[in-house]
Amino acid sequence: MFLHIPAIASVDIISAIEFDKTGDHLATGDRGGRVVLFERTDTKDHGGSRRDLERMDYSTSRHPEFRYKTEFQSHEPEFDYLKSLEIEEKINKIRWCQTANGALFLLSTNDKTIKFWKVQEKKVKKIADMNVDPSKAVGNGNVASSSNNVSPKPYLANGGSPSKEFSFPPGGIPSLRLPTVVTSNETSLVARCRRVYAHAHDYHINSISNNSDGETFISADDLRINLWNLEISNQSFNIVDVKPANMEDLTEVITSAEFHPTHCNMLAYSSSKGSIRLIDLRQSALCDSHAILFEEQEAPGSRSFFTEIIASISDIKFAKDGRHILSRDYMTLKLWDINMDSGPVATFQVHEYLRPKLCDLYENDSIFDKFECCLSGDGLRVATGSYSNLFRVFGCAPGSTEATTLEASKNPMRRQVQTPSRPSRSLSSITRVVRRESVAGSDVPGVDTNGNSFDFTTKLLHLAWHPTENSIACAAANSLYMYYA
Repeated sequence: MFLHIPAIASVDIISAIEFDKTGDHLATGDRGGRVVLFERTDTKDHGGSRRDLERMDYSTSRHPEFRYKTEFQSHEPEFDYLKSLEIEEKINKIRWCQTANGALFLLSTNDKTIKFWKVQEKKVKKIADMNVDPSKAVGNGNVASSSNNVSPKPYLANGGSPSKEFSFPPGGIPSLRLPTVVTSNETSLVARCRRVYAHAHDYHINSISNNSDGETFISADDLRINLWNLEISNQSFNIVDVKPANMEDLTEVITSAEFHPTHCNMLAYSSSKGSIRLIDLRQSALCDSHAILFEEQEAPGSRSFFTEIIASISDIKFAKDGRHILSRDYMTLKLWDINMDSGPVATFQVHEYLRPKLCDLYENDSIFDKFECCLSGDGLRVATGSYSNLFRVFGCAPGSTEATTLEASKNPMRRQVQTPSRPSRSLSSITRVVRRESVAGSDVPGVDTNGNSFDFTTKLLHLAWHPTENSIACAAANSLYMYYA
């Protein structure tokens, strides 16, 4: 018997995911240019955060509960006629902005255009007080009943009558009432595009980030970072420009950029060479020179054809306290202390078992996949995705050896990877894991001797950590999964 498994439509694949600052709302964007919003429901009845409710002895459910709130079409496919270039509608990044008057605000971007959205509940308006008997009304909506004693009859266009029984009441209709619009108690969510920030990037936008001042944000492409004011859509300031006079001299590009969570004058950006630059906007209008450079020195004799490719940083995130920066390159997660530029304070091997397969990864372009990373709100754990819809969670507290592997599926299974997360982990426990998994998975096609899968078609690129709890939302293809510990 053959089972037909429908193929996943490309437009439905999730391409961005983000919690708001409260953790009560979650937004996802997909390749079809849509933004879908989810709302938390398990704390809504009582109000306040989950932690506050627990302090007040409210009984809360074991797992956070989110429900679908609304969705809207953020971007449409476009065509740049000057450059003969198709601009796809795929959402690259979503960032939440400060809420105001019960409305939600967020920024979304595709490769070229950033949009500022307002999502608000509005009361539904209906038409009432018509001369038509509601029981015989023929239209595209319900009408309110008349308060007049005379029961009016329906009319047809051009003076016709609906039936032979139709007749004017004695003395005719005493008065003609114009329809009025009344506000009902029903509400609906309306998403409205407030501003469009366009025509500022020659290359594909890879990052947007809100400033802590609540008024400005940055957008970054391969060679430039622009500073915007949320209220001004026709003007931006170029604050970083790494484009050389001669493009043949180009050696690195910008891969990610993010504002400091509390200092509005500081931001960091990463490069394809594996370095992170921290810049201070107070130094100069054009921040060509960095305040601090973070990079790890290459080990002698370790250079290969793939060294520069796998060193490229795909994502950076500031910790909530602003003291640390988490970066993800192809093989590792690195945690940096902004007060120490000599090297990372911790390095976590994500999928070291793929190193012998770098040639295959290069041939099928998987080596250029851009994995995101995230930190927990308390800064004690970090997470990132891998292949086969797996994601890894590491403890980054001093002395922690925590390393967990989970699969994004309806039946998540914990997996152990033989690579130690920290040097302090005992060798005996690692060998036991290797021996157990080699028996289980050595004869399975596409699996190495340690039971690790080589399914490069399923990858978990996007994930986000709840700002205050141990909840992770992650996207695998067109499915959204949430894990709570």
